[in-house]
Amino acid sequence: MSHAAQFYIDGRWVEPASAVWFDIVDPSTETPFEKLALGNAEDVDRAVAAARRAFATWSATSVAERVALLKRVLSIYERRYDEFAELMRREMGAPITFARNGQAARGPAHLNALIDVLERFEFEEQRGSTRIVLEPIGVCGLITPWNWPVNQIVVKIAPALAAGCTMVLKPSEYSPLSALLFADVLDEAGVPAGVFNLVNGDGPGVGSAIASHPDIDMVSFTGSTRAGVLVAQSAAETVKRVAQELGGKSANILLDDVDLDQAVTRGVAACFTNSGQSCSIPTRMLVPRHLMNDAAQIAKRAAQAYRLGPTDDPATQLGPLVNANQFKRVQALIQIGIDEGARLVTGGTGRPDGIDTGYYARPTVFADVTPQMTIAREEIFGPVLSMIPYDSEEQAIDIANGTDYGLAAYVQSADLARARKVGRALRAGGVHLNYPPADFGAPFGGYKRSGNGREWGEAGLREYLETKALVGYGVD
Repeated sequence: MSHAAQFYIDGRWVEPASAVWFDIVDPSTETPFEKLALGNAEDVDRAVAAARRAFATWSATSVAERVALLKRVLSIYERRYDEFAELMRREMGAPITFARNGQAARGPAHLNALIDVLERFEFEEQRGSTRIVLEPIGVCGLITPWNWPVNQIVVKIAPALAAGCTMVLKPSEYSPLSALLFADVLDEAGVPAGVFNLVNGDGPGVGSAIASHPDIDMVSFTGSTRAGVLVAQSAAETVKRVAQELGGKSANILLDDVDLDQAVTRGVAACFTNSGQSCSIPTRMLVPRHLMNDAAQIAKRAAQAYRLGPTDDPATQLGPLVNANQFKRVQALIQIGIDEGARLVTGGTGRPDGIDTGYYARPTVFADVTPQMTIAREEIFGPVLSMIPYDSEEQAIDIANGTDYGLAAYVQSADLARARKVGRALRAGGVHLNYPPADFGAPFGGYKRSGNGREWGEAGLREYLETKALVGYGVD
Protein backbone atom coordinates (compact mmCIF):
# COMPACT_ATOMS: atom_id res chain seq x y z
CA MET A 1 0.00 0.00 0.00
CA SER A 2 1.31 3.45 -0.94
CA HIS A 3 1.23 6.15 1.74
CA ALA A 4 1.81 8.96 -0.77
CA ALA A 5 -1.39 10.68 0.37
CA GLN A 6 -0.45 10.55 4.06
CA PHE A 7 2.18 11.65 6.56
CA TYR A 8 3.69 9.65 9.41
CA ILE A 9 3.16 11.58 12.67
CA ASP A 10 3.22 10.33 16.26
CA GLY A 11 3.44 6.67 15.28
CA ARG A 12 0.51 6.70 12.82
CA TRP A 13 -0.24 7.37 9.17
CA VAL A 14 -2.38 10.51 9.18
CA GLU A 15 -4.14 12.74 6.68
CA PRO A 16 -2.58 16.11 5.78
CA ALA A 17 -4.08 19.29 7.19
CA SER A 18 -4.85 20.52 3.66
CA ALA A 19 -2.82 18.91 0.94
CA VAL A 20 -1.57 20.27 -2.34
CA TRP A 21 -1.05 17.44 -4.85
CA PHE A 22 2.19 16.81 -6.70
CA ASP A 23 2.73 14.38 -9.58
CA ILE A 24 5.54 11.87 -9.14
CA VAL A 25 6.96 11.32 -12.62
CA ASP A 26 9.03 8.41 -13.89
CA PRO A 27 11.96 10.28 -15.48
CA SER A 28 12.64 7.48 -17.95
CA THR A 29 9.16 7.79 -19.49
CA GLU A 30 8.10 11.32 -18.44
CA THR A 31 4.85 9.71 -17.20
CA PRO A 32 3.22 10.48 -13.82
CA PHE A 33 2.58 7.31 -11.84
CA GLU A 34 1.64 8.53 -8.34
CA LYS A 35 0.27 11.62 -6.60
CA LEU A 36 2.01 12.95 -3.51
CA ALA A 37 0.40 15.03 -0.79
CA LEU A 38 2.45 18.12 0.03
CA GLY A 39 2.06 19.52 3.53
CA ASN A 40 2.41 22.91 5.15
CA ALA A 41 3.42 24.59 8.40
CA GLU A 42 0.39 23.16 10.23
CA ASP A 43 1.55 19.62 9.47
CA VAL A 44 5.06 20.52 10.63
CA ASP A 45 3.66 21.87 13.89
CA ARG A 46 1.89 18.56 14.56
CA ALA A 47 5.02 16.57 13.81
CA VAL A 48 7.26 18.78 15.94
CA ALA A 49 4.86 18.59 18.87
CA ALA A 50 4.91 14.80 18.67
CA ALA A 51 8.71 14.76 18.51
CA ARG A 52 8.97 17.13 21.47
CA ARG A 53 6.69 14.92 23.59
CA ALA A 54 8.68 11.81 22.70
CA PHE A 55 12.08 13.33 23.40
CA ALA A 56 11.97 13.04 27.20
CA THR A 57 11.49 9.28 27.05
CA TRP A 58 13.61 8.41 24.00
CA SER A 59 16.59 10.49 25.16
CA ALA A 60 16.66 8.46 28.39
CA THR A 61 16.90 5.05 26.67
CA SER A 62 20.05 2.97 27.04
CA VAL A 63 22.64 2.43 24.35
CA ALA A 64 21.69 -1.24 24.32
CA GLU A 65 18.06 -0.35 23.51
CA ARG A 66 19.14 1.91 20.64
CA VAL A 67 21.50 -0.72 19.25
CA ALA A 68 18.73 -3.32 19.37
CA LEU A 69 16.37 -0.96 17.52
CA LEU A 70 18.91 -0.22 14.78
CA LYS A 71 19.54 -3.95 14.33
CA ARG A 72 15.81 -4.51 13.86
CA VAL A 73 15.71 -1.69 11.31
CA LEU A 74 18.63 -3.29 9.46
CA SER A 75 16.96 -6.72 9.40
CA ILE A 76 13.65 -5.38 8.08
CA TYR A 77 15.41 -3.20 5.50
CA GLU A 78 17.30 -6.21 4.16
CA ARG A 79 14.04 -8.15 3.85
CA ARG A 80 12.53 -5.30 1.81
CA TYR A 81 15.72 -4.52 -0.10
CA ASP A 82 14.29 -5.14 -3.58
CA GLU A 83 11.34 -2.86 -2.84
CA PHE A 84 13.74 0.00 -2.12
CA ALA A 85 15.60 -0.63 -5.37
CA GLU A 86 12.42 -0.71 -7.44
CA LEU A 87 11.03 2.48 -5.92
CA MET A 88 14.25 4.40 -6.57
CA ARG A 89 14.32 3.09 -10.12
CA ARG A 90 10.91 4.60 -10.72
CA GLU A 91 11.03 7.81 -8.70
CA MET A 92 14.49 9.11 -9.67
CA GLY A 93 15.47 7.03 -12.69
CA ALA A 94 18.27 4.86 -11.34
CA PRO A 95 18.84 1.87 -13.67
CA ILE A 96 17.76 -1.26 -11.82
CA THR A 97 21.25 -2.74 -11.54
CA PHE A 98 22.60 0.49 -10.04
CA ALA A 99 19.46 0.88 -7.92
CA ARG A 100 20.21 -2.49 -6.36
CA ASN A 101 24.00 -2.39 -6.18
CA GLY A 102 24.45 1.33 -5.56
CA GLN A 103 21.39 3.11 -4.24
CA ALA A 104 19.70 0.44 -2.10
CA ALA A 105 23.03 -0.93 -0.86
CA ARG A 106 23.81 2.29 0.98
CA GLY A 107 21.11 1.64 3.59
CA PRO A 108 22.65 -1.52 5.13
CA ALA A 109 26.17 -0.15 4.65
CA HIS A 110 25.50 2.92 6.78
CA LEU A 111 23.36 1.07 9.32
CA ASN A 112 26.10 -1.52 9.89
CA ALA A 113 28.74 1.20 10.23
CA LEU A 114 26.63 3.20 12.69
CA ILE A 115 25.77 0.14 14.80
CA ASP A 116 29.49 -0.64 15.08
CA VAL A 117 30.17 2.96 16.20
CA LEU A 118 27.35 3.00 18.73
CA GLU A 119 28.40 -0.27 20.36
CA ARG A 120 31.80 1.17 21.28
CA PHE A 121 31.08 4.90 21.58
CA GLU A 122 31.83 6.61 24.91
CA PHE A 123 29.16 9.14 25.86
CA GLU A 124 31.02 10.17 29.03
CA GLU A 125 34.66 11.01 29.75
CA GLN A 126 36.48 12.02 32.93
CA ARG A 127 38.95 14.92 32.66
CA GLY A 128 40.45 15.62 36.03
CA SER A 129 37.56 16.44 38.36
CA THR A 130 35.25 17.36 35.45
CA ARG A 131 32.88 14.90 33.83
CA ILE A 132 32.28 15.50 30.10
CA VAL A 133 28.87 14.18 29.06
CA LEU A 134 27.55 13.95 25.50
CA GLU A 135 23.76 14.27 25.37
CA PRO A 136 21.21 14.25 22.52
CA ILE A 137 20.68 17.69 21.08
CA GLY A 138 16.88 17.38 20.98
CA VAL A 139 14.33 17.54 18.17
CA CYS A 140 15.96 17.46 14.74
CA GLY A 141 14.64 18.61 11.39
CA LEU A 142 16.02 16.46 8.58
CA ILE A 143 15.78 17.70 4.98
CA THR A 144 17.03 15.29 2.30
CA PRO A 145 17.60 15.46 -1.49
CA TRP A 146 16.38 13.36 -4.40
CA ASN A 147 19.67 12.12 -5.84
CA TRP A 148 20.65 9.53 -3.17
CA PRO A 149 17.30 9.12 -1.39
CA VAL A 150 17.96 6.24 1.01
CA ASN A 151 21.61 7.10 1.54
CA GLN A 152 20.81 10.59 2.78
CA ILE A 153 17.85 9.47 4.85
CA VAL A 154 19.83 6.78 6.66
CA VAL A 155 22.88 8.96 7.38
CA LYS A 156 20.58 11.40 9.18
CA ILE A 157 17.97 9.16 10.81
CA ALA A 158 20.33 6.45 12.08
CA PRO A 159 22.72 8.74 14.00
CA ALA A 160 19.80 10.82 15.31
CA LEU A 161 18.21 7.65 16.71
CA ALA A 162 21.58 6.46 18.03
CA ALA A 163 22.15 9.76 19.83
CA GLY A 164 18.71 9.70 21.49
CA CYS A 165 17.16 12.45 19.40
CA THR A 166 13.66 12.68 17.96
CA MET A 167 13.03 14.00 14.48
CA VAL A 168 10.89 15.31 11.64
CA LEU A 169 11.94 14.26 8.13
CA LYS A 170 11.14 16.11 4.91
CA PRO A 171 12.35 14.05 1.95
CA SER A 172 12.53 15.51 -1.53
CA GLU A 173 9.18 15.68 -3.28
CA TYR A 174 10.91 14.15 -6.33
CA SER A 175 11.93 10.94 -4.55
CA PRO A 176 9.53 10.47 -1.61
CA LEU A 177 8.44 6.87 -2.08
CA SER A 178 11.62 5.27 -0.77
CA ALA A 179 11.34 7.57 2.27
CA LEU A 180 7.76 6.41 2.87
CA LEU A 181 8.96 2.81 2.66
CA PHE A 182 11.69 3.58 5.19
CA ALA A 183 9.01 5.00 7.49
CA ASP A 184 7.22 1.66 7.17
CA VAL A 185 10.46 -0.10 8.14
CA LEU A 186 10.87 2.10 11.22
CA ASP A 187 7.26 1.52 12.21
CA GLU A 188 7.64 -2.26 11.91
CA ALA A 189 10.91 -2.10 13.88
CA GLY A 190 9.05 -0.55 16.80
CA VAL A 191 10.31 3.01 16.85
CA PRO A 192 8.27 4.61 19.66
CA ALA A 193 5.50 7.01 18.69
CA GLY A 194 6.75 10.54 18.07
CA VAL A 195 10.42 9.62 17.81
CA PHE A 196 10.30 9.62 14.01
CA ASN A 197 7.89 11.76 11.98
CA LEU A 198 7.63 12.39 8.24
CA VAL A 199 5.98 15.30 6.45
CA ASN A 200 6.21 15.51 2.68
CA GLY A 201 6.38 18.89 1.03
CA ASP A 202 8.46 21.35 -0.92
CA GLY A 203 11.06 23.78 0.36
CA PRO A 204 8.86 26.88 0.74
CA GLY A 205 5.94 24.99 2.27
CA VAL A 206 7.62 22.51 4.63
CA GLY A 207 11.39 22.98 4.48
CA SER A 208 11.26 26.60 5.61
CA ALA A 209 8.77 25.73 8.38
CA ILE A 210 11.19 23.10 9.70
CA ALA A 211 14.23 25.39 9.47
CA SER A 212 12.55 28.26 11.31
CA HIS A 213 10.58 26.26 13.87
CA PRO A 214 11.34 27.39 17.44
CA ASP A 215 10.89 23.88 18.88
CA ILE A 216 13.42 22.27 16.53
CA ASP A 217 16.91 22.24 18.03
CA MET A 218 18.90 21.26 14.96
CA VAL A 219 18.48 21.13 11.19
CA SER A 220 20.46 18.73 9.02
CA PHE A 221 20.17 19.70 5.36
CA THR A 222 21.54 18.14 2.19
CA GLY A 223 20.99 19.88 -1.13
CA SER A 224 22.17 22.77 -3.26
CA THR A 225 24.29 25.56 -1.87
CA ARG A 226 21.60 28.07 -2.82
CA ALA A 227 18.96 26.19 -0.82
CA GLY A 228 21.42 25.66 2.04
CA VAL A 229 21.85 29.41 2.40
CA LEU A 230 18.06 29.83 2.67
CA VAL A 231 17.85 27.10 5.33
CA ALA A 232 20.63 28.73 7.36
CA GLN A 233 18.95 32.12 7.12
CA SER A 234 15.63 30.68 8.28
CA ALA A 235 17.32 28.86 11.17
CA ALA A 236 19.40 31.81 12.34
CA GLU A 237 16.62 33.57 14.22
CA THR A 238 16.17 30.62 16.60
CA VAL A 239 19.94 30.03 16.95
CA LYS A 240 19.65 26.32 16.23
CA ARG A 241 22.50 24.14 15.03
CA VAL A 242 22.60 23.78 11.23
CA ALA A 243 24.56 20.97 9.59
CA GLN A 244 24.83 21.25 5.82
CA GLU A 245 26.10 19.01 3.04
CA LEU A 246 25.91 21.11 -0.09
CA GLY A 247 27.30 21.26 -3.62
CA GLY A 248 30.64 20.27 -5.06
CA LYS A 249 32.91 20.63 -8.06
CA SER A 250 35.48 18.00 -7.23
CA ALA A 251 38.85 17.89 -8.94
CA ASN A 252 40.50 14.64 -10.01
CA ILE A 253 44.25 15.24 -10.36
CA LEU A 254 46.00 12.74 -12.63
CA LEU A 255 49.72 13.04 -11.92
CA ASP A 256 52.16 12.38 -14.74
CA ASP A 257 53.18 8.91 -13.53
CA VAL A 258 49.72 7.29 -13.76
CA ASP A 259 48.59 4.45 -15.96
CA LEU A 260 46.70 6.89 -18.17
CA ASP A 261 44.23 4.44 -19.67
CA GLN A 262 43.17 3.12 -16.29
CA ALA A 263 43.12 6.49 -14.54
CA VAL A 264 41.03 8.21 -17.21
CA THR A 265 38.62 5.30 -17.69
CA ARG A 266 37.96 5.01 -13.97
CA GLY A 267 37.68 8.79 -13.71
CA VAL A 268 34.95 8.85 -16.36
CA ALA A 269 33.10 6.09 -14.52
CA ALA A 270 33.33 8.01 -11.24
CA CYS A 271 32.11 11.22 -12.90
CA PHE A 272 29.13 9.45 -14.49
CA THR A 273 28.05 7.75 -11.25
CA ASN A 274 24.29 8.14 -10.77
CA SER A 275 24.09 9.84 -14.20
CA GLY A 276 26.41 12.52 -12.84
CA GLN A 277 23.88 13.49 -10.17
CA SER A 278 26.16 13.35 -7.14
CA CYS A 279 27.71 16.23 -5.25
CA SER A 280 31.04 14.52 -4.49
CA ILE A 281 31.91 12.92 -7.84
CA PRO A 282 35.07 14.02 -9.75
CA THR A 283 33.66 16.30 -12.46
CA ARG A 284 36.93 18.17 -13.17
CA MET A 285 39.72 15.94 -14.47
CA LEU A 286 43.10 17.68 -14.26
CA VAL A 287 45.55 16.23 -16.78
CA PRO A 288 49.22 17.09 -17.58
CA ARG A 289 49.06 19.28 -20.67
CA HIS A 290 51.29 16.99 -22.74
CA LEU A 291 48.92 14.07 -22.05
CA MET A 292 45.68 15.90 -22.79
CA ASN A 293 45.11 14.62 -26.33
CA ASP A 294 45.69 11.00 -25.34
CA ALA A 295 43.56 11.38 -22.22
CA ALA A 296 40.73 12.94 -24.22
CA GLN A 297 40.65 10.01 -26.62
CA ILE A 298 40.55 7.54 -23.73
CA ALA A 299 37.72 9.52 -22.12
CA LYS A 300 35.85 9.58 -25.43
CA ARG A 301 36.09 5.82 -25.75
CA ALA A 302 34.95 5.30 -22.16
CA ALA A 303 31.99 7.69 -22.46
CA GLN A 304 30.80 6.22 -25.74
CA ALA A 305 30.82 2.71 -24.26
CA TYR A 306 28.01 3.51 -21.83
CA ARG A 307 24.71 1.80 -22.48
CA LEU A 308 21.63 3.96 -22.02
CA GLY A 309 18.11 2.62 -22.10
CA PRO A 310 15.07 1.55 -20.07
CA THR A 311 15.70 1.63 -16.34
CA ASP A 312 14.18 -1.84 -15.88
CA ASP A 313 16.78 -3.38 -18.20
CA PRO A 314 19.62 -4.88 -16.09
CA ALA A 315 22.08 -4.01 -18.88
CA THR A 316 21.36 -0.27 -18.74
CA GLN A 317 24.31 1.60 -17.24
CA LEU A 318 23.22 5.24 -17.42
CA GLY A 319 19.74 6.42 -16.58
CA PRO A 320 17.89 9.69 -17.12
CA LEU A 321 18.18 12.89 -15.15
CA VAL A 322 15.61 13.28 -12.42
CA ASN A 323 13.19 15.75 -13.99
CA ALA A 324 12.55 18.19 -16.82
CA ASN A 325 14.13 21.15 -15.01
CA GLN A 326 17.33 19.23 -14.38
CA PHE A 327 17.41 18.13 -18.02
CA LYS A 328 17.04 21.72 -19.22
CA ARG A 329 19.77 22.92 -16.85
CA VAL A 330 22.25 20.30 -18.02
CA GLN A 331 21.47 21.06 -21.68
CA ALA A 332 22.03 24.77 -21.08
CA LEU A 333 25.39 24.19 -19.36
CA ILE A 334 26.60 21.88 -22.13
CA GLN A 335 25.75 24.60 -24.64
CA ILE A 336 27.58 27.17 -22.52
CA GLY A 337 30.65 24.92 -22.57
CA ILE A 338 30.52 24.85 -26.36
CA ASP A 339 29.93 28.60 -26.62
CA GLU A 340 32.83 29.42 -24.28
CA GLY A 341 35.27 27.44 -26.43
CA ALA A 342 35.80 24.15 -24.63
CA ARG A 343 36.65 21.30 -27.01
CA LEU A 344 33.68 18.95 -27.27
CA VAL A 345 35.18 15.46 -27.41
CA THR A 346 31.92 13.52 -27.37
CA GLY A 347 28.28 14.04 -26.49
CA GLY A 348 26.72 17.46 -26.59
CA THR A 349 23.18 18.78 -26.37
CA GLY A 350 20.03 16.78 -26.99
CA ARG A 351 19.03 13.26 -26.16
CA PRO A 352 21.21 10.26 -27.06
CA ASP A 353 20.63 8.71 -30.47
CA GLY A 354 17.66 6.36 -30.50
CA ILE A 355 16.06 7.77 -27.35
CA ASP A 356 13.07 10.04 -27.89
CA THR A 357 11.43 9.94 -24.46
CA GLY A 358 12.80 10.45 -20.97
CA TYR A 359 15.18 12.97 -19.47
CA TYR A 360 18.29 11.30 -20.86
CA ALA A 361 21.37 13.44 -21.44
CA ARG A 362 24.20 12.46 -23.77
CA PRO A 363 27.38 11.31 -21.98
CA THR A 364 29.57 14.34 -22.60
CA VAL A 365 33.29 15.04 -22.37
CA PHE A 366 34.96 18.44 -22.81
CA ALA A 367 38.74 18.80 -23.17
CA ASP A 368 41.00 21.87 -22.98
CA VAL A 369 38.69 23.46 -20.44
CA THR A 370 40.10 26.50 -18.65
CA PRO A 371 39.49 27.11 -14.94
CA GLN A 372 37.56 30.28 -15.74
CA MET A 373 34.94 28.55 -17.91
CA THR A 374 31.44 28.09 -16.51
CA ILE A 375 31.62 24.30 -16.85
CA ALA A 376 34.76 24.33 -14.66
CA ARG A 377 33.08 26.41 -11.94
CA GLU A 378 29.40 25.45 -11.76
CA GLU A 379 27.99 22.16 -10.53
CA ILE A 380 26.32 20.64 -13.60
CA PHE A 381 24.72 17.54 -12.02
CA GLY A 382 24.70 15.50 -15.20
CA PRO A 383 27.02 13.10 -17.10
CA VAL A 384 29.46 15.83 -18.11
CA LEU A 385 33.23 15.69 -17.59
CA SER A 386 35.45 18.78 -17.87
CA MET A 387 39.11 17.97 -18.62
CA ILE A 388 41.51 20.75 -17.61
CA PRO A 389 45.21 20.81 -18.60
CA TYR A 390 47.97 21.81 -16.17
CA ASP A 391 51.72 22.40 -16.44
CA SER A 392 53.03 21.63 -12.95
CA GLU A 393 51.98 19.87 -9.77
CA GLU A 394 51.71 23.21 -7.99
CA GLN A 395 49.44 24.56 -10.70
CA ALA A 396 47.23 21.47 -10.49
CA ILE A 397 46.80 22.05 -6.76
CA ASP A 398 45.97 25.72 -7.34
CA ILE A 399 43.36 24.83 -9.97
CA ALA A 400 41.84 22.14 -7.75
CA ASN A 401 41.54 24.57 -4.85
CA GLY A 402 40.42 27.49 -7.02
CA THR A 403 36.69 26.93 -6.60
CA ASP A 404 34.00 27.98 -4.13
CA TYR A 405 33.45 24.32 -3.30
CA GLY A 406 35.41 21.87 -1.18
CA LEU A 407 33.41 18.69 -0.74
CA ALA A 408 35.74 16.11 -2.28
CA ALA A 409 38.92 15.74 -4.31
CA TYR A 410 40.75 12.88 -6.00
CA VAL A 411 44.43 12.18 -6.66
CA GLN A 412 45.87 9.46 -8.90
CA SER A 413 49.57 8.51 -8.84
CA ALA A 414 51.72 5.40 -9.11
CA ASP A 415 53.60 6.77 -6.09
CA LEU A 416 51.37 6.67 -3.01
CA ALA A 417 53.67 8.99 -1.07
CA ARG A 418 53.31 11.56 -3.83
CA ALA A 419 49.53 11.16 -3.87
CA ARG A 420 49.46 11.65 -0.09
CA LYS A 421 51.49 14.85 -0.36
CA VAL A 422 49.19 16.33 -2.98
CA GLY A 423 46.12 15.17 -1.05
CA ARG A 424 47.24 17.07 2.05
CA ALA A 425 47.42 20.27 0.00
CA LEU A 426 43.82 20.04 -1.23
CA ARG A 427 41.09 22.06 0.52
CA ALA A 428 38.36 19.44 0.57
CA GLY A 429 36.56 17.43 3.23
CA GLY A 430 37.21 14.07 1.60
CA VAL A 431 40.30 13.32 -0.51
CA HIS A 432 40.35 9.98 -2.34
CA LEU A 433 43.72 8.52 -3.28
CA ASN A 434 43.90 6.12 -6.24
CA TYR A 435 40.18 5.34 -6.43
CA PRO A 436 39.79 3.59 -3.06
CA PRO A 437 36.69 1.61 -2.07
CA ALA A 438 34.05 3.48 -0.06
CA ASP A 439 34.76 3.81 3.66
CA PHE A 440 31.42 4.20 5.43
CA GLY A 441 33.16 5.11 8.67
CA ALA A 442 35.05 8.04 7.15
CA PRO A 443 33.69 11.55 7.89
CA PHE A 444 31.74 12.96 4.94
CA GLY A 445 31.34 16.70 4.46
CA GLY A 446 32.90 19.74 2.92
CA TYR A 447 34.95 22.90 3.19
CA LYS A 448 33.92 26.35 1.99
CA ARG A 449 30.55 26.55 0.22
CA SER A 450 30.18 22.77 0.28
CA GLY A 451 28.78 23.06 3.79
CA ASN A 452 29.66 22.46 7.40
CA GLY A 453 29.42 19.52 9.74
CA ARG A 454 30.06 15.88 8.92
CA GLU A 455 28.05 12.74 8.24
CA TRP A 456 28.87 9.00 8.24
CA GLY A 457 30.24 6.94 11.12
CA GLU A 458 31.34 8.47 14.40
CA ALA A 459 31.58 11.98 12.98
CA GLY A 460 27.93 11.75 11.94
CA LEU A 461 26.86 10.62 15.40
CA ARG A 462 28.66 13.53 17.08
CA GLU A 463 26.64 16.04 15.03
CA TYR A 464 23.53 15.08 17.03
CA LEU A 465 25.13 15.47 20.47
CA GLU A 466 25.55 18.39 22.86
CA THR A 467 28.54 18.65 25.20
CA LYS A 468 27.95 19.16 28.93
CA ALA A 469 30.72 19.78 31.48
CA LEU A 470 29.95 18.68 35.05
CA VAL A 471 32.62 20.75 36.78
CA GLY A 472 33.54 19.63 40.29
CA TYR A 473 32.14 16.18 39.58
CA GLY A 474 35.06 14.61 41.39
CA VAL A 475 36.93 11.41 40.73
CA ASP A 476 35.54 8.04 41.79
